Amino acid sequence: MSLTLAIVIAVVVIALAFDYTNGFHDAANAIATSVSTRALTPRVALILAAIMNFVGALLGQEIANTVKDVISPPGDNQGLIIVMSGLLGAITWNLITWWFGLPSSSSHALIGGLVGAAIGGGADVDWAKIVEKVLIPMVLSPLFGFCAAFVVMLSIMWIFRRKNPHKVMRGFRMMQTISAAALALGHGLQDAQKTMGVIFLALLTGGYASANDDLPLWVVIAAASAISAGTYAGGWRIMRTLGRKIIDLDPARGFSAEAVGASVLYTTAFVFHAPISTTHTITSAVMGAGATKRFSAVRWGVARSILAAWILTFPMAGIVAWLCYEVLSLVIPV
Repeated sequence: MSLTLAIVIAVVVIALAFDYTNGFHDAANAIATSVSTRALTPRVALILAAIMNFVGALLGQEIANTVKDVISPPGDNQGLIIVMSGLLGAITWNLITWWFGLPSSSSHALIGGLVGAAIGGGADVDWAKIVEKVLIPMVLSPLFGFCAAFVVMLSIMWIFRRKNPHKVMRGFRMMQTISAAALALGHGLQDAQKTMGVIFLALLTGGYASANDDLPLWVVIAAASAISAGTYAGGWRIMRTLGRKIIDLDPARGFSAEAVGASVLYTTAFVFHAPISTTHTITSAVMGAGATKRFSAVRWGVARSILAAWILTFPMAGIVAWLCYEVLSLVIPV
């Protein structure tokens, strides 16, 4: 076996490991609101999320194509080390934020890691695409999620203002099964494709694929399976933050947040091909729906901690990835 092939295999394994950590790190995004409102039991919610993540991963390749074009590593072992280092930086930051229970963005950790490793290795970075497809959506999607969930929940409160509150909440508790499934489908559509894009980038860099090829079926199935398995493993620390610490949700507000989050994920994937953060979107939607009680009902201190994690994710994952590149370039001959 050649050294290049060995590095490609190592990159694929690490990419699938990242996909797995993405699953358990972001599993809470899709199910925290449903579990916190007792619409679903934790185990049923995890099974539902795992299945829908797998299905969502099979629905398109637009996000994968965007991710693979973010950097242009050289077509040699150095380029593969850059891709590997980007993944290691993203995994490290995912584990750090998971340990502290902070719902940071696996998507921005991945792209930040790739950019940091590319800078360290002297590879080209498509800054225009990063601004258009990553940074602008990073700001706009949470703002839209907050405002849209606020408006949707206000509409629900007005429409059902004369109905029996207990019957209304019972109905929305049932509806949350649909909205949670839709959100998990969107998570698979967005996040599994990012890993597919990185694996395809490694195949391109190693000379085992060409730019005109479609994503190999084994890449699609492997990425879908890894994120689904990670989702089933669960992310209980982040689930507590998202479901309870930001605000105590009722079924109607949980439904509003999930429905808005799913809509944003589908639109950005199919229309704009933008790899946005599932975490940012659903967290801001939870805040927006919760703020209809009163703005003081949202625990803004927790929200500030989450915001700090969001801001730090891109640069910190990049710095860790840069350090990984410096170490790996000393160990692996290029």
